[in-house]
Amino acid sequence: MRTAWWPALGLFVLAPVCAEYLWGYDDSTGHPATLVGNLVVFSPLYGAPALLVREAARRLGLGWPGIVLMAAAFGVVEAGFVDQSMWSTDYRDIPYWQDMSVPTFVAPIGLSIYLAVLFVGNHVMLSICSPVAVVETLAPRRRTEPWLGPVTVVVVALLYLAASALVMWDAYDTGEATATWGQLLGSAVAALALVVAAVVVGRRPALIVPGAVPRPLVVTVASYLAVVAWGTIPPSRLGTTLVVLLAAGAVVTVWRLSHRGDWGQAHVLALATGALLAGATSGFLATPIGEVSTAEKYGHNVVLLLLVAALGAWGAHRAAPGWT
Repeated sequence: MRTAWWPALGLFVLAPVCAEYLWGYDDSTGHPATLVGNLVVFSPLYGAPALLVREAARRLGLGWPGIVLMAAAFGVVEAGFVDQSMWSTDYRDIPYWQDMSVPTFVAPIGLSIYLAVLFVGNHVMLSICSPVAVVETLAPRRRTEPWLGPVTVVVVALLYLAASALVMWDAYDTGEATATWGQLLGSAVAALALVVAAVVVGRRPALIVPGAVPRPLVVTVASYLAVVAWGTIPPSRLGTTLVVLLAAGAVVTVWRLSHRGDWGQAHVLALATGALLAGATSGFLATPIGEVSTAEKYGHNVVLLLLVAALGAWGAHRAAPGWT
């Protein structure tokens, strides 16, 4: 089997852009040369697992339930094992970090519930699922087929392992890595459980039932509002409870609608577009760390918002008529 190079390369680049650059929180914000250069690490770190998750799901016939659960497993590995940010109450000297982590910090296990939910959820929505949905929509002939040949799978996996090792080494070198062996083991067990769940749930046949579904534009707006709410609810105990309830309600709603006969690729793209637009507009409210001028910050935000909007519009044209 040959590798489908253009879709694979598109996902390899789009995933890190969605995972890291939309928010505009880092000192690379507004610095094009640095942003491009950082893809040397970020593409293997985010693009490679996005490709591997999609490849495993398509080869095993798991569909979107499998992709979502494996994306959650990636989120646990990334935040709990690789950069270990999920376990930290003071990370990279980010001034608002303690405001996010401390209110729901569970001392006996050393975990901020809010950060765990936020990071894993963001990885599911933005690092994996939305980029996969966009690129699959733009490559309709290969949408449900594997994209990687056997050699490419091995290369992509090695790139991911190398990038993860580099990030972990840097975290330990700078003292940002604080997870205990028990916390690392817990992360590994949770990730493995999610992968097993992906295989079990993903292999169940989808029961298609009659019923109307909203137009894709309505789905886009609903997705946008839900993700904006997800990111703006305060990180208090009550706020974290609301975030969990919001996520659960969204999952149940999408699960029910996706089993109706009129649900199609246009709706999948609509969910992704709404989430990416929410991430891009939320970036306008972020305060970048490091030396970033006002012009650099808002220029970055505008370009990323236009990029996401353009991809969504292109995908809508490719997916199906009747978007509105």
